[in-house]
Amino acid sequence: MALITTKTLLTDAYRNRYAVAAFAAHHLDMMKAVVEAAEESGAPVILQTTPATIRYLGLELIVAMARRVAEGVRVPVALHLDHGDTFETAVRCLRAGYTSIMVDASHLPFEENAAFVRRVTEAARAVGVPVEAELGTIGGAEDDVTREGEEGLTDPGAAEEFVRRTGIDFLAPAFGTAHGVYKGEVRLDLPRLEAIARRVDLPLVMHGASGVPEEMLRRAIARGVSKVNFSTELKQAFARALRSYLSDHPEEADPRRIFLSAKEAVKQVAKRKIEMVSGVVP
Repeated sequence: MALITTKTLLTDAYRNRYAVAAFAAHHLDMMKAVVEAAEESGAPVILQTTPATIRYLGLELIVAMARRVAEGVRVPVALHLDHGDTFETAVRCLRAGYTSIMVDASHLPFEENAAFVRRVTEAARAVGVPVEAELGTIGGAEDDVTREGEEGLTDPGAAEEFVRRTGIDFLAPAFGTAHGVYKGEVRLDLPRLEAIARRVDLPLVMHGASGVPEEMLRRAIARGVSKVNFSTELKQAFARALRSYLSDHPEEADPRRIFLSAKEAVKQVAKRKIEMVSGVVP
């Protein structure tokens, strides 16, 4: 089927307390792996690309590949900009055919963040595309995520004001998750998440879900998380399988064979995550 908007997907997920898995798609093999996993699970899925991936592949190629893999399955597939860093990037994605936009100005002061996001939301709304934005500090792979106290976490009152000012469709709050590999125990501030959900009443997004235990994922979903982002675990699975195949087949030179095991490894990880967050029974 054709690419669809995340608005439809996440509204239903929010209403019925499940989540849609969103996966970083760095190239065609990963796109195909993720969409095949969704088809086998019978659940919707979101393909995501960051500005770095856009620079690597090019917008036109990304959209063409996403449309093609979506047309080959019966489950809903959306194409999402993840961590858009400029207004120009967001507009380029809207014009190219992305069906969902996330912009990240969380490093800016509240007023500047809200003003930037509002500008993007107005542009996206004109073409019927929903917008996700981040408030608070979601750590990166280089950060120590074993925080003490509330520094960088999203204030529920500020979240309510942010949503009101920006008109966003989905909010990515900071409640203890981090991008990349967790250096310590995963500690999610679920009471904070619940308080945010009560104040904003719209689908929430969990960034940095790779490595978060299943029970924690389920508890977050029960508190309003409707979209869960995965990237690191897919990249790790791809790299492990690729290294293993090349080690076992040092003379192999055919890329079609070399990448097959890596694609399958990504597919299996994606399938587990989809079934985990969507409530699908394997």
